[in-house]
Amino acid sequence: MTQKQRYKQVIEWFQQNMPIAETELHYHDPFQLIIAVILSAQCTDKRVNMITPALFEAYPVPEALAVASKDAVFELIKSVSYPNNKAAHLVGMAQKLVNDFGGKVPSNIEDLIKLPGVGRKTANVIASVAFNIPALAVDTHVFRVANRIGLTDNSHSPEETEKTLTANIPRNLWSIAHHWLILHGRYKCTARNPHCEDCGLKACCNYFISNQK
Repeated sequence: MTQKQRYKQVIEWFQQNMPIAETELHYHDPFQLIIAVILSAQCTDKRVNMITPALFEAYPVPEALAVASKDAVFELIKSVSYPNNKAAHLVGMAQKLVNDFGGKVPSNIEDLIKLPGVGRKTANVIASVAFNIPALAVDTHVFRVANRIGLTDNSHSPEETEKTLTANIPRNLWSIAHHWLILHGRYKCTARNPHCEDCGLKACCNYFISNQK
């Protein structure tokens, strides 16, 4: 099977079996989304959704979070991974929004990555989810699933994976493809003991095929 054929099969399967694929993070505006995505790094969306209601209530706008103490923010997010770092990032992010962007979350990736706690993956998520700008964020799930299936060939970095995926997936599908691969990795193609036997992609999956030999 050529890479082009594999991409065609994978995309068609997802379009038929996962026509709706969205973030599982709860949010109401770009500011809430950027907070949730920063908190979700190396942490489950379920855990993030448990703590964000109180956080959003305490700091409904960037101006409020910008003047918050890191200790106060820490108390509200201490059950997530790396709460010290994330508390500092959240306050710094809000200060940058207020000082440099008029309190509004920018829509372009170049400006987003200037914000504390926002790397390329987070910037891609914000651009695609909040602003409907074509972007394909690569997190650990996307990185793993793309390599396993064979959409990438032993990619060594998220940036390399992003480049390969965006070169082979139509631009209008970048945003949903990000969610396809995340959700597939979260619930089917898990890091340990992937559920290959009942996976609809096994016929075109390098990992499954190679393990049958």
